[in-house]
Amino acid sequence: MKKLEMLKKLHFGAQVAEDESKELTNYFVETHQWSQISAGKIDIIRVEKGAGKSAIYTLLLTQEDDFFQKNILLVAAERLRGATVFKDLVSDPPTSEQEFVWLWKLYIITIIAQKMRDFSMNTPDARKLYGALEEAKLLEPELDLQGLLRSALRLVRKLMSADFEGGVELDANTGLPSAFISKLTLKEPTLDLKNSGFNSIDTLFKYASSALNSHKYSVWVLLDRLDVAFSDSHSLEANALRALLRVYSDLKAFDNIFLKIFLREDIWKRIFERAFREASHINNYALLSWDHSALLNLLVRRLLSNSVIVQEMQINSDEILGNSESQEELFRQLFPKQVEQGPQKPTTFNWMVSRCADASQSTAPRELIHLLNSLLEKEIARLEKGGAATPNHQLFDRSVFKPALVTVSKARINQNLYAEHPDLRKYLAALEKEKTAQKIETLSKIWALDHIETAKVADALVEIGFFEKRGLKDQPVYWVPFLYRDGLEMVQGSADDED
Repeated sequence: MKKLEMLKKLHFGAQVAEDESKELTNYFVETHQWSQISAGKIDIIRVEKGAGKSAIYTLLLTQEDDFFQKNILLVAAERLRGATVFKDLVSDPPTSEQEFVWLWKLYIITIIAQKMRDFSMNTPDARKLYGALEEAKLLEPELDLQGLLRSALRLVRKLMSADFEGGVELDANTGLPSAFISKLTLKEPTLDLKNSGFNSIDTLFKYASSALNSHKYSVWVLLDRLDVAFSDSHSLEANALRALLRVYSDLKAFDNIFLKIFLREDIWKRIFERAFREASHINNYALLSWDHSALLNLLVRRLLSNSVIVQEMQINSDEILGNSESQEELFRQLFPKQVEQGPQKPTTFNWMVSRCADASQSTAPRELIHLLNSLLEKEIARLEKGGAATPNHQLFDRSVFKPALVTVSKARINQNLYAEHPDLRKYLAALEKEKTAQKIETLSKIWALDHIETAKVADALVEIGFFEKRGLKDQPVYWVPFLYRDGLEMVQGSADDED
């Protein structure tokens, strides 16, 4: 088969997991951490942006039937794609962390109840749970997550703003309720109120746990895309997620109800900028990371997902994936030895990993997959213009690597840095065509700020992974990683404050 014809048959998947849920199982890297997560040993999954958080969330949902066979019900608290369920909270957010706690609890117990009802759980406690939520107009015949969230927030606000205990007004003569907002209460109701059918929100979880035990099931509530939901406000994000972690701690009282929370590492750090007493009780977490062997395995899986490569090279995919040396050998056959030739220059794989790393020196799978797709696009274009075919099984000519990186760099600048940090955009844009190593003095001139304000902005860019801070503490150098240089057309070298 001609090389151009072969390349046009290749596909390496999307860099965003939500866009490839059906294909993900074909090339997902099942690490030890994944094994711990799927075995239920990990509740909080922390990762850097683009490092596979949503891939795990997506893969869990695609294996819903397998988990059901293990008596585990999976409940998605968020849509895989499209607008986030929580988007309305940005314009009309809960006013306190405690309000968020009650909102999370009502939302979570209702989606658990919906799943239980879907599986026809019909114990006395299950019926109490359904009845309480139906009376509150939360459990509807068809589940609408966004509508449910709005209804839950309205109810929580009514209960919290009521000037009588738990939303109930008692008759002065009989002591019984004369008016009520809902038969759900925030605090434990009195015995008389319980006998009248009132339940606290926390009691609903006891009903759910009891019913699940009767049917010998556990439930996992999966929460992802929280970085998207509250991206417009760090203070709102902190309130929402600290409240969620309080709910997580409260639900640890139940041995069959689990929250599985997927969080970006930068957001996790922001949560703990203020004192958080519950932090000492959060132990079941994993910080996902990718070393070189895992990244190589990721690339090889993407390559072997193409039957045309397997057939052309007569490859046994299982043997390749089971042996790291075989993976390295396959990579050497499909890629040039070096992008930049010379005894001191890195191998192609090391070049790809280093060029896709941000200032924390971590390389996210998302950028590596994007680079692979960009290489394919550039190589096809090169051959269509009459370029010479690469030798043997080699897929890409050395000349397409740097142009491919430009595409990745621009996407990272525009879709990540500019989109997520609009307050820093003008400072980033001002660095266009500047040198890749800067000092406070040179940045001060570029940004027209005094040295104190310049240092604050520079450190903010360190925090988001744009600058790597090097040198002495009192005379730092701010170095831009390769990942961002092409996107801003920056020039290799150190800025001179005398320029």
